[in-house]
Amino acid sequence: MTTADRLYTLLPSIYRIRDEQQGGPLRALVEVIAAEFAGLQQNLDQLYDDQFIETCQPWVVPYIGDLIGYRPVRGSGPGSRSPRAEVGNTIAYRRRKGTAAMLEQLARDVTGWPARTVEFFQQLATTQYMKHARPQAAATADLRSRRALLQRGGPFNALAHTAEMRRPETASGRYNIPNVGIFVWRLRPFALTNVPLTADAGDATHRRFRFNPLGADQPLFRSPRTETEIVHLAEPINVPEPLAVALLAADIRAAHDDPSSISDYGGDASLVLSRPDPDPTQPPEPVPLAQIRVCDLRDTAGGWAHESTLEPSSIAIDPRLGRVLLGANVDGPLVGSYHYGFSLAIGGGEYGRTPAGDDAPVERTARGGESLQPHLDAIAGGGRLLIEDSHSYLETPVIKVAGVTDPGKAGLEVVVAARDGARPLIAAAGPIALEIGARGRLILDGLVISGGALQLAAAADDEPRSVVLRHCTLVPGLTLNSDGSATSPGAASLVAMHPFASITLQQCVTGPLRVQRDATVQLVDCIVDAGAADAIAIEGHAPDTPGPQLSVHDTTLVGKVRVAVMALASNTLFVARLAGGDTWSAPIRAERRQEGCVRFCFVPPEAQVPRRFHCVPDSAHPAAAPFFTSTRYGDPGYMQLRPSTDAAICRGADDEGEIGVMHALFQPQKEANLRLRFDEYLRFGLRAGIFYAT
Repeated sequence: MTTADRLYTLLPSIYRIRDEQQGGPLRALVEVIAAEFAGLQQNLDQLYDDQFIETCQPWVVPYIGDLIGYRPVRGSGPGSRSPRAEVGNTIAYRRRKGTAAMLEQLARDVTGWPARTVEFFQQLATTQYMKHARPQAAATADLRSRRALLQRGGPFNALAHTAEMRRPETASGRYNIPNVGIFVWRLRPFALTNVPLTADAGDATHRRFRFNPLGADQPLFRSPRTETEIVHLAEPINVPEPLAVALLAADIRAAHDDPSSISDYGGDASLVLSRPDPDPTQPPEPVPLAQIRVCDLRDTAGGWAHESTLEPSSIAIDPRLGRVLLGANVDGPLVGSYHYGFSLAIGGGEYGRTPAGDDAPVERTARGGESLQPHLDAIAGGGRLLIEDSHSYLETPVIKVAGVTDPGKAGLEVVVAARDGARPLIAAAGPIALEIGARGRLILDGLVISGGALQLAAAADDEPRSVVLRHCTLVPGLTLNSDGSATSPGAASLVAMHPFASITLQQCVTGPLRVQRDATVQLVDCIVDAGAADAIAIEGHAPDTPGPQLSVHDTTLVGKVRVAVMALASNTLFVARLAGGDTWSAPIRAERRQEGCVRFCFVPPEAQVPRRFHCVPDSAHPAAAPFFTSTRYGDPGYMQLRPSTDAAICRGADDEGEIGVMHALFQPQKEANLRLRFDEYLRFGLRAGIFYAT
């Protein structure tokens, strides 16, 4: 019974009878009063919730923190981590002030990164005192402990070291009595679920496969198990690090002997191989652990290592390369579920997002690698195609949006999206035509597209067309070789010849763009990768012609850029240079420089752009340049800035964050906040340093 019904029943019956005879004006008044009562009740419920840190509104968190003496950190950006968890654990922190477990939990709460605290004095090789023997700090290494040797020098080091005199604050000095190290993992594990294994090109035995649907080698990552107690120090199973061949093999051998031991292989673990059920609605059946072998499957003269020695009924996995080798008696097909590493949730992925087009008038669904073209034809007049899995769709579709001829009628919208939790791959054999009619709008959401560029042709009319890409990957270089290199470096990923096109890319990874100069392009949180700094990232659809009117925010562009107008560039890395004999006048060039602005960006000094505001290099940092962990698409550290990069770039954005696509991670602010917390919670006389494990 609603509040209005309860109030209405409290009235005398005579009033209710007369109210019904007169059309219910009294009931309407009661409903208005009931709405106010409901708002008051909701406010009272929220006031009760606001007394607890777990359920209070965000604006209440600082007030609860003030009651317990919580000091807010400085230098927080708008997207930095909420202090809710830190406030909630403040009392627990103070009870365990200075302990390794407490510092580890503090690092996780402040930064959101998985962390491991190491007290380096425990790993010093010292003369032993017989009344207090320390067998874990033996001065000589146990050469029979393969695990200890593989983990030496890292966050899980178990070998004793001689003393270092350098200080840990600069992430250099480690093993000394006052030194404490906080190891953090910045790379995140992203899942791919029930993806058909990709056969090795040129394999006549039909036994060699890769996890990566693009057919390239790719390291597999651990999906970490959550720690449940504040006094627990992180173990390898609790952090998202790359899986090593020897360590994974040891864990699987232990799981063979003791099924209760924790392993990275299994249905809810880091990786698993399965046999698909003939009924696509049923989950696949996992391959038993007893069949799995972990091997080094590197290339050899005759194929892959261990190919001739693998037991006929076994399946070998190489997590370092993401390879699978089937025994002679093992039949396919198999699907794999695994995790790969990357810094940021952009491009196609199974990470959480909301697919566009919920209000589409027509909705079609596809799964299991079926043909997409019939579905695309059915929604050409407006609708959405929702792809429900992470399969590969081997076709070159034509995506159509019907035009509108009536001047007073709004255009039609077509959405091709991946379901939340899916990452389909459209593996084309050539260019994918976008046939968009007058005032039509096409949205691609959550897709990975390889093998061909998206092409929007010119039209005879002057009506606008819109193309929106959200969380998509247009594979740089179109496709990948088996070693991960691009097959066609510098090939365009998007070609738009229509002069009235409006193109928007949000959270996308793409190769070069070739767009007509009168069109408009907006890039937000994207990577545009031409493959080399002297290749062409953005220009007109015809060679050596200026490209579109460009607005770019929080983006990393690798390659030369030539546009008609650079309306606004903000927090963006322009990594470009001229090659020997290059005919371009500048690596970054805007034809009309009287309008537009470039702010808080890294721009080559010889770039010809509109007026600059707080850009680098400048007079104070003339040699500033970005250094990346990797510039090859598919690597875990793709476009991640190295810690050695000049601070003018690492802290050069408008909120003192990183310039470039990783700006949304707010990593400098997180590190600064953690260092501030060391002053409060570190024991007197100790020195702490932050070490990046990834």
